[in-house]
Amino acid sequence: MSSENLPESSEAPLALTQDFSQAFSEFLREFKGFQGNVKAKLKQTEERMTMLDRKNYRAARPLLSAAAEVEAPHQKAFAGYVRTGDEAALRGLLPESKALSTTVNGDGGYLVDPQTADTVKSVLQSTASIRAVASIVSVEATSFDVLVDHSEAGAGWANETDPTSESATPVIDRITIPLHELSALPKASQRLLDDSAFDIENWLANRIADKFSRAEAAAFVNGDGIDKPMGILSHPAVDNDVWTWGNLGYIATGDAGGVGDGDAIIDLVYALGAQYRANASFVMNSKTAGLIRKLKDSDGRFLWSDGLAAGEPARLLGYPVLVAEDMPDAAADSFSIAFGDFNAGYTIAERPDLRVLRDPFSAKPHVLFYATKRIGGDISDFAAIKLLKFGLS
Repeated sequence: MSSENLPESSEAPLALTQDFSQAFSEFLREFKGFQGNVKAKLKQTEERMTMLDRKNYRAARPLLSAAAEVEAPHQKAFAGYVRTGDEAALRGLLPESKALSTTVNGDGGYLVDPQTADTVKSVLQSTASIRAVASIVSVEATSFDVLVDHSEAGAGWANETDPTSESATPVIDRITIPLHELSALPKASQRLLDDSAFDIENWLANRIADKFSRAEAAAFVNGDGIDKPMGILSHPAVDNDVWTWGNLGYIATGDAGGVGDGDAIIDLVYALGAQYRANASFVMNSKTAGLIRKLKDSDGRFLWSDGLAAGEPARLLGYPVLVAEDMPDAAADSFSIAFGDFNAGYTIAERPDLRVLRDPFSAKPHVLFYATKRIGGDISDFAAIKLLKFGLS
């Protein structure tokens, strides 16, 4: 090969290689910048989506702790009224609100928020009184009428050809249960109300429930019907052999002030109609229960048996026992035990609302809370309840 065919110089390929390397480095640098921008935008998009998801989850799921609970407007307004007497928030609630159907009472009182009202109601339901076994109805009127059919329509057998005689018409009796005002007047110092750590709603609910439950329990047993419910023991009692509607039938123990050998309790059970015994229960106070649980049958077995599970009532002759302290102690001619189907025999009528009026003037430096509710009660079926008389006859 001659020297004429050789390249004049090797510098051209070297320059081309350097230009390619420089261009490729520039491409990589620009691509990395583009990649960094894409990653930054993706990160921003993920953060926005996460924030939106958190908002959606927070609105949909229930709160996990009491500390995170959002106070409802009616609860905040009621707490402000109780603590400071501020009525503006209560008056500002919409009339169609489900929480407070009526914001202002004619006497200046306010309806209690549902949480407090439910607390009072649950405490009343759990107390040992006739309320635990009676029939409870909610009414909006000033009284409640019970229609009782204490007779039977006539009936007879007939064939296809014999004439059918007209049957007798049943007798409908109307029992009116008027509602009476039950009140409680707890008080607290203004300094205590100013303490934000003090749970005023829970304290107020417990105090009102305690007063109401004791007053109700006493009235359902011994109330005379004057500005209070009519108690079961306030109605006339007659020997069950001559029982008539409007009276309560009783069985005598044959022992003045005592229960004898306990046979009278068995007689009491079967003095009640069979249609009532399936849902019947005994009612007595603690002293009488202590006397009854010592009784044994002829084989030495106790008539009384304790509940098999926690919260289950004790049983006497297989029937549950309600211990109501307002029932009288065992004494001569006392009606210390009642037995019957109280759900059919005694009706409690009450208005569902509970009102509280704040009074900071009458007992300075304390603040009074005048709580009221309307309630009534009376026997609705005189055949559904029988009494045990601790007497000779």
